[in-house]
Amino acid sequence: MSQAIIDEPVRVASRRPLCVDLDGTLVKSDTLIDSLLLLVRTYPLRALRAPLWLRGGKAALKARVCAQVQLDAAYLPYNRELLNYLSEQHAEGRKLYLTTGADTSLADRIAAHLGIFEEVLASDGTTNLTGGNKLESLRRRFPEEGFDYIGNASPDVPLLQHAGEAMLANPSLPLQAKLKARKIPVSRQFNDRGKSLKIFLKAIRLHQWAKNILIFVPMLLAHALHLPLIIDALIAFLCFSLCASATYIVNDLLDIEADRRHHKKRYRPFASGDLPVAAGVGIIVLFMALAFTGALFLPRPFLGWMLVYLATTLSYSLYLKRVVLIDVILLSGLYTLRLLAGGAATNVKFSPWLAAFSIFLFLSLAMVKRFSELQNIRAQGNTLSNGRGYLLADIEQIRSFGTASAYASVVVFAFYIYGAGAMGLYHHPSRMWLMTPLMILWLSRVWLLASRGELDEDPVIFAVTDRMSLLIGLGIALIAVLAAV
Repeated sequence: MSQAIIDEPVRVASRRPLCVDLDGTLVKSDTLIDSLLLLVRTYPLRALRAPLWLRGGKAALKARVCAQVQLDAAYLPYNRELLNYLSEQHAEGRKLYLTTGADTSLADRIAAHLGIFEEVLASDGTTNLTGGNKLESLRRRFPEEGFDYIGNASPDVPLLQHAGEAMLANPSLPLQAKLKARKIPVSRQFNDRGKSLKIFLKAIRLHQWAKNILIFVPMLLAHALHLPLIIDALIAFLCFSLCASATYIVNDLLDIEADRRHHKKRYRPFASGDLPVAAGVGIIVLFMALAFTGALFLPRPFLGWMLVYLATTLSYSLYLKRVVLIDVILLSGLYTLRLLAGGAATNVKFSPWLAAFSIFLFLSLAMVKRFSELQNIRAQGNTLSNGRGYLLADIEQIRSFGTASAYASVVVFAFYIYGAGAMGLYHHPSRMWLMTPLMILWLSRVWLLASRGELDEDPVIFAVTDRMSLLIGLGIALIAVLAAV
């Protein structure tokens, strides 16, 4: 008899309904924000009406947004540790309830996908089921047995306070402070996020700053290696890098839904839910402020080119990246913009030969990037889902465009060798002919690896990490020095 009395509280607790929050808890992101970003990307003009929908209340906004776009429940960034626990509880016969402030249409799709929830309690277009509204709903639904609850943010405080057992998933710092102040006990936590610094560096794509080394190229090619110009080039490099990182984040935020379907991009900080969208917006504002403040210390034309870069990248992120061929022309143009900005920052005249060479070279690299994406999709047997507008049938034509552009850049360089510009800068310009076989070798190798499916989708990152590419680059630099002396 005594053993039965001891076991009774444990048995009752284990059978108490377990209510689980959605946003930030079961799913690491906020589904309303994700839906709004998808709306901006898919129907930008409709997205402008969102503030008007909010006049009917937050529940009405959620209903209207979910009526316009639908997140794919299969690709949401679930808290894997929590989901494993819930699956175990469901297998043991415990009743689970998805209780969320998200709209019921979305919550129902998520519940149907997971197949572990007994029932869904969600916002219905009129009542926003969060905080006090959610607590009242749960008290009506479970008047006698009570409930256990898993949450993550401050609005969950009243629910955690009245729950039989309180649990947390990726809890926010304000929530932890409030629970500590009210002495609300927490039985367990489900944390599914990486290290903050690593996530931050990944979000700003620090490795992509390598592209901005092009800022230094006009100064180097003009042999204008003076300390004041070097300092100006360093400031320009930092400003351009901060601006570029901000635009990468804008692109990632708009591409969250598409990235989650990609075999690699789904691990990006925002697509994976490891970094909140609000943090991304904060980084954008900070980096833009620093970039344009720094630009004020440089010649005015540099600021103009950076504004052109910003407008171009935003246009690319919002729409133009989905227009066939326009996207690769813009990508190649963005590399040339870096050269123009470098020349403006250091007051170095931009060579028309350099402009022609860069246009053909970077168009080839943009083409190989698209080619690699399609090649990898075909090799994995996947379907196209990135909205770029290309077809698998386009692979051979893209290869043709890209290789032709690659060798055209070498031809332009060959004409430059005996031009007036080279004669005035190099004592032995004929030695620069030794660069051409190295350039042909590197470009041919890039396209050969891409055809084999062995090239990373970003050729610039490949260039700065591949040993053979670095050796070829070193060889070209040595030949340039020998031609100059």
